[in-house]
Amino acid sequence: MTARRIVATGTFDVLHPGHLYYLSESKKLGDELWVIVARDANVKHKPRPIIPEEQRRAMIAALKPVDHAILGDPTDMFRPIEEIRPDVITIGFNQYFDEDKLRGQLAGRHLNAEVVRIGKYADGDLASSRLIVQRIIEARGGDQRG
Repeated sequence: MTARRIVATGTFDVLHPGHLYYLSESKKLGDELWVIVARDANVKHKPRPIIPEEQRRAMIAALKPVDHAILGDPTDMFRPIEEIRPDVITIGFNQYFDEDKLRGQLAGRHLNAEVVRIGKYADGDLASSRLIVQRIIEARGGDQRG
């Protein structure tokens, strides 16, 4: 019997409870959770990450639900998915992917993965890297003492 593989993707800049919720819920869908961490240069839909890609990957790899954490491909976001051959691909509630378009792109590459959107983490307003950075700036401003 082969393990049911799940792939989750994201930038994972400034790790927060929403990320852990997304990955925990993803892991519940199978036996083996693979996480593809976006490369710095590929993040174009929002501000560039603060934390370097390898450090973000290492942080994700250290989380209990995660079995494997890898960096995405620099030029083809589907290449790691073709290598992993997941049964399910999860996307976060706020990820910009259109599920139907993604399903079509997967089918065009002969990948039969189910696409599942994970709901929003409902406990607290600091389940967003952007909001955490904003709160730090508001609270600390120019204070460099850490």
